[in-house]
Amino acid sequence: MSRVLITNDDGIAAPGLRHLALAAVEAGHEVVVAAPATEASGMGTALTAYTDSDRVVVERQQLDGLADLPSYGVAASPSYIVIMAMAGAFGEVPDVVFSGINRGANAGRAVLHSGTVGAAFAAATYRVPALAVSLDVLSPLDPASGGNRLTVLDSMADASHNWASAAAYIRDVLPGLRDGWVLNLNVPDLPADKILGLKKATLAEFGQVQMAIAETGSDFVRVALEEHGGQHASGSDLAWLRDGYATYTAVRAVGVDEGFNLP
Repeated sequence: MSRVLITNDDGIAAPGLRHLALAAVEAGHEVVVAAPATEASGMGTALTAYTDSDRVVVERQQLDGLADLPSYGVAASPSYIVIMAMAGAFGEVPDVVFSGINRGANAGRAVLHSGTVGAAFAAATYRVPALAVSLDVLSPLDPASGGNRLTVLDSMADASHNWASAAAYIRDVLPGLRDGWVLNLNVPDLPADKILGLKKATLAEFGQVQMAIAETGSDFVRVALEEHGGQHASGSDLAWLRDGYATYTAVRAVGVDEGFNLP
């Protein structure tokens, strides 16, 4: 049995967090939950916190169906929360960190910007095995149609997503956790019996969405997120997700190219 810290970047009230915590409990682990008090998506590995008289605000929470689980809403970014946990802020230091289940795939090289993956990166820098889990709610509604229409990130509709499908893969990937690495798991937003299997994947060259300039003025710029129009390389995480497979990719948090020398 391991002591597992559960965190995310969608906030303590996100349904994906509860499903991930439940999966960890059912796997027999000792679990503590500490997640941002509010939405903290796109934070990457940012270390930010909101303080009151130099104290980070931490509030005890109760997760639906997990009333006895120690759970905290923290006024800080996901990576900051992980570092707090490594310093003993939430009891004994965790052996493993699970981050997610994120609302939206964290795939391609854009994982650099994800708060969900960022929390896992923070754990890996302490040589603590870390798992980032995401549900691909942003894929085209009908991949066979080739359309670009995306599902809407509507928190009111969160309960309708297939969180349990993502949670079901946790047991399959746990044996692959390694010190100093992040195991990044992405699962299609489909019923479990509709997912075609689990594939090892490379990182796509770009992320699932890209920033576009929607409007500019003399004193402002308005941006929007659009589906990336490029083709995903065969064997990449986004290519497998498009085809209906769950994917896993091992990503090193911090590495050095020993063979690099200045010319």
